[in-house]
Amino acid sequence: MTDPNYHQTRFVPDPRRKVCWQTLVRHVFQKQIPPDAVVLELGAGYGDFINAVKAKRRLAVDTWAGMVAHLDRGVEGLVTSVTRLETVADDSVDYVFSSNCFEHLTQADLVLCLAQLRLKMKPGAQLTIVQPNFKYCAREYFDDYTHVAIYTARGLSDLLAANGFRIARCVPRFLPLTLAGFLPVHPLLIRLYLMSPWKPMAKQMLIAAIR
Repeated sequence: MTDPNYHQTRFVPDPRRKVCWQTLVRHVFQKQIPPDAVVLELGAGYGDFINAVKAKRRLAVDTWAGMVAHLDRGVEGLVTSVTRLETVADDSVDYVFSSNCFEHLTQADLVLCLAQLRLKMKPGAQLTIVQPNFKYCAREYFDDYTHVAIYTARGLSDLLAANGFRIARCVPRFLPLTLAGFLPVHPLLIRLYLMSPWKPMAKQMLIAAIR
C-alpha cells in the first residue's frame, strides 16, 4: 500500500484504536509471546499493537515513514516493504504479527513476504494474522480503495500451508471489521466480546501459523 494520502483519508488517527489494541494484546496476544522474544509487526501503521507488546526486542515494519513518530521508545522502526526484510537477521524472530496488511498486497507479493518470513523466523515461531474475511464482508470490502487481494479463512490458510506454514489456529469470525463495530470502545466491553461465543459484526478472521 503506497498511497501517501491514505493516513489522511481512510486510515486517520483514532485514540480508540490504542484502547482496542492495548486490550487485545493484554488479554489475547501477550499470552503467546515469551518475555525474551523478538517480535516483528508487519504493516505497523500507528504502532498500537507493537507499542503494547512486552518483549525483549520489538520491530515495526511499514512503508509509511510517518510510522516512526508513533512508536514508543524501544521499538525499532523499519521503513520498508514487507517483501524487503533484509535488515532483519535470519532465524531471529520468535513472533510475527500482521493486522489488516496482507489484503493490501498482490498475492505474488504476499508469497514473497512469506518466503522472507521463513528465513527470518526461528523454527517453531508463530505468525499471527488478523484481517478481513471476505466471506463475511464482501459488501464493504472495497470501501477501502487500497484493497487489492481477496482472502477467506480457508483460502488464506491454504495459501499459508502451500508456502511452508502449519496452521495452528483459524478463527473465521474474530473481530468486527472496523472500530465502528466496537462502539463504545471500552476494555471491559472488548473483553466481554472476546469471551462471548456470539460475535455480532465479526468480519475479521484470526489465523495463527507456525513456521
